[in-house]
Amino acid sequence: MRVESAQHSRRESTQPEDVSETADAQGTTDQKAFRSGSKPTAESSSVTARKASEITARLSPILPAGKVFPIRIGAELFQLSGASISSDAPSCFSHYFGEQLLQSGGKASSVKTLYIDRDASTFQDIVRHLQGYHIKPRDGAHYVRLFADAQFYSLPRLTQQLFKSEIFVQVGERHFQIPRDIFSAPGDSPNYFSLGFAHYFSSPLDSLPANEGQALLRPPSIQPPVVPNRDGDIFAELIHLLQGYDIEIRDETHRNKLLRDARYFHLKGLEQKLLPFEKSFNLGRQRYEIVMRLEDLRQSGVIFTPDPDSTSGQAPADLSKPATPHSIMGGNVDSGASRPMGWISYQRPFVDENTSDLVVDITGPRESIRLDPKTLRVTFYGEVRARITSLFQVIANKMGLPATLPLGLMMIQSGGGVAAQPVSPANSGVSGDRVKVRFERDSWVEVDGKELDWDDEDEDEGDDEDYDSCPNLKEPADQIMERDWVVKRSLWRLTVVNSSESGKPEVVMVVVKVEAITDQRSRNRKRGFISS
Repeated sequence: MRVESAQHSRRESTQPEDVSETADAQGTTDQKAFRSGSKPTAESSSVTARKASEITARLSPILPAGKVFPIRIGAELFQLSGASISSDAPSCFSHYFGEQLLQSGGKASSVKTLYIDRDASTFQDIVRHLQGYHIKPRDGAHYVRLFADAQFYSLPRLTQQLFKSEIFVQVGERHFQIPRDIFSAPGDSPNYFSLGFAHYFSSPLDSLPANEGQALLRPPSIQPPVVPNRDGDIFAELIHLLQGYDIEIRDETHRNKLLRDARYFHLKGLEQKLLPFEKSFNLGRQRYEIVMRLEDLRQSGVIFTPDPDSTSGQAPADLSKPATPHSIMGGNVDSGASRPMGWISYQRPFVDENTSDLVVDITGPRESIRLDPKTLRVTFYGEVRARITSLFQVIANKMGLPATLPLGLMMIQSGGGVAAQPVSPANSGVSGDRVKVRFERDSWVEVDGKELDWDDEDEDEGDDEDYDSCPNLKEPADQIMERDWVVKRSLWRLTVVNSSESGKPEVVMVVVKVEAITDQRSRNRKRGFISS
């Protein structure tokens, strides 16, 4: 047997050799052509060569069930019945032996052995499949071997079965078997697996790469799916969430790890579920509200909700669609006064079914907001400025207003022209450089560690519609109101008004909750110690 195996390894593609009592020079040469579908060459035969398509048309994928057909895989000989080979046909086996029977006039005794230099242990699993047993990949390495050989042997039923089986992947040091329908939730497909491993996750009809019209003597080497640069434990928690279970988010560091990997694997629906938020029904306002961080807002979730009063009694517009300029300016709106045109709502993409009034949380480690209580204007800096500008541009787009300048990343690129324009809310089309702020009596404000309390004496004077004024304080706070505030943490509602200055739409940020400081002493009081 060792001598025979050595001879095969030396001469499998060059010289004829007996591999069984029915094999001859024809058998070895035939195996070169079975992948291409052409007629096996017989140098000693006087039969004229025919085209592969003509032969295939005369062949049947069904072999005689009671006949035995010899196949040698590597050094091991397999005897398969016609029933087994025909159970997953048409294939390279049914084609090869069908043509042998055609040449011999149906005499199975004249059929020559098919020799293929592949892994015999993998073919043993394929034999079980042909015999009617269900085979299941044990791990990623076993899966890719079965996958490669199923396509190499052109076994349509096994290829389809492997395509529908679980996804075998190694993430970090852990191995996973993932049901394919686990990514069926909105926003979770296409993802890293369907895009990154498309050659065996995409379609059962995809074949192994080969030159068209030529025989594939060896299938390409396929590595098992491996993601070495991710944490297997974090991925296990993501899978748990995709299966519908809840997990305990221990802290913000843990949440950020989950979000980082959800974005890495392109699971957008799961990412939205992991983002921090607070959703509730405000009994006092009789409205649903959702609190979201500024950096977590997505363009597709921002919705402009027109105020019915701003359209002079007209029916409110469809709140699920951006309002048009006609629906906003169609009424007799007095351009000389700031009036509410509508509010900004939010609906988390892929997750929420209904919209809620948006409350934006702007909190970060860096000081990026300066508020002037005298002029009721707020100025943003750094990354917050860029995000606010982009948000205002989205609002302008949702309202159907013409864009003045493109924003986002283009605004901070180097270069001349539009790209050289500074990032500013003034470039959004709905606000000036300094955004207007509105305080209401229910706004909670803490300045230098002291809570400000509003005077309720004028609550019946009807000044709620005046978006250019601020409620009076109960106690004199001249020093606090004269100095600029550095806002540390803040919650805002967003409304769009018809500006009393320009007559154009303008975003007003209504204070829900603000914590601010006015001097270095208050700032130092907020400092923490690095050392324990």
